[in-house]
Amino acid sequence: MQECANSGLCQSRKSKRHLVTGSGFPTISDARPATDSFPPTRTFWLFLSQVLTSDASCRETLQSFLAWLASEKGVTASTSTAAYCKARARLKIQDIAEAHRQITGAMEEQYAGDRLWLGRQVKIMDGSSVSMPDTPDNQDAYPQPPGQKEGCGFPIMRIAVLFSLATGAMLALTSDHWRVHERPLFRRLWKYLNPGDVLLADRGACSYADIFLLSQQGIDCVMRNHPARSKGVTQIKRFDKADRLVLWHKTNQSLPWLTKEQWNAIPDRLAIREITVQAARKGFRTKRLVLVTTLIDPKLFPKKAFAELYLKRWRAELYLRDIKTTMGMDVLRCKSPEMVQKELWMHVIAYNLVRALMLEAARVCCVPSDRISFKGTLSTLRQWAPSLARLSLCNQKRLRLYRIMLLYIAGDTIPYRPNRCEPRAIKRRPKPYQYLTQPRHLFKELPHRNKYRCKRT
Repeated sequence: MQECANSGLCQSRKSKRHLVTGSGFPTISDARPATDSFPPTRTFWLFLSQVLTSDASCRETLQSFLAWLASEKGVTASTSTAAYCKARARLKIQDIAEAHRQITGAMEEQYAGDRLWLGRQVKIMDGSSVSMPDTPDNQDAYPQPPGQKEGCGFPIMRIAVLFSLATGAMLALTSDHWRVHERPLFRRLWKYLNPGDVLLADRGACSYADIFLLSQQGIDCVMRNHPARSKGVTQIKRFDKADRLVLWHKTNQSLPWLTKEQWNAIPDRLAIREITVQAARKGFRTKRLVLVTTLIDPKLFPKKAFAELYLKRWRAELYLRDIKTTMGMDVLRCKSPEMVQKELWMHVIAYNLVRALMLEAARVCCVPSDRISFKGTLSTLRQWAPSLARLSLCNQKRLRLYRIMLLYIAGDTIPYRPNRCEPRAIKRRPKPYQYLTQPRHLFKELPHRNKYRCKRT
């Protein structure tokens, strides 16, 4: 009786399989070997498409590739993400960084020449941080802050970035764990500056030694004066009421990142131009800013130009919002430090490619590039990419589709809203879930905790 039952069960399973795999439907035996599906070039483009998607999961990226493979090649492959993940791990970080260097070099060569500030190339330096999955390897490389309980927080990476004011491209990036201050990270970016550049930064990068060493390399600075520098300043000349030339005096305290010989080689006095700017916005109290710069000539570099330039430093915050919030780089997904670095650089490459699309659409359609929506460009690219990737298209049709996509990108502009108040606040309230205050395997949930109310006395 048991044998008959098993035989009937086998027949039932066979019949169900026949219903699924019959009529020419591909079976698992038709799948191609996984190793043949992910050469380095294809893996790079799949990884790039992954960071561009809203979901950014390996499963969605693989399914998108399988759909393209079935429609364009007429073949199937395994649905396991293991082969794709192993192919990503085989990518070399040096090759990814070289691709980034070529992209930014082409962007600066094509678009930066006609977007200079008083004939100078301006680069903005800023810092931020990102988090990543809570794995032992990530915790060792990027430990979480001590204020978070063990097992309840996430590893934190501090990053410093260098943007081009002309194109909005991220030219360079360096990273370390959260204990490293932004200023040492900023110094790692100096090698990406060229003689004749103007470095625009906030007061966190403003120091006597940094400004002098940069000036020795032919790099001028425009920074907000650090509030701690209120003494050791001697006025030399006053150009007008809010513009003067002063001498900064070197302190006796050496810096830990400089040797004693290097500190003694720095001169005791440094000529700096101080410009006081009144930042007035409708509905807000007028804010007084003191800018310092090594561009001393008031005729070549008028005071008003510095006020307009420093207001553009806020664009670095908007660029970071685009890549972190809009593209999802604020929370990385990889579970090892090596893959985290690769994912970080792939986000940078994807961001720069979106910026390049915006610049090209602005040039073709004669629209200001800063009026084109980054989010709109990203959404347009996501939807048009499958159509542009079709193998059946000839080059002429593909070029025509590409030009139509540029027209749609240029048509998605941001309304002109000068002096608009945009506070860093959210309107939608989060769901009333409890916070994880212990590791998940020890945490005890309190039922209906959000419904408890204090009794009135």
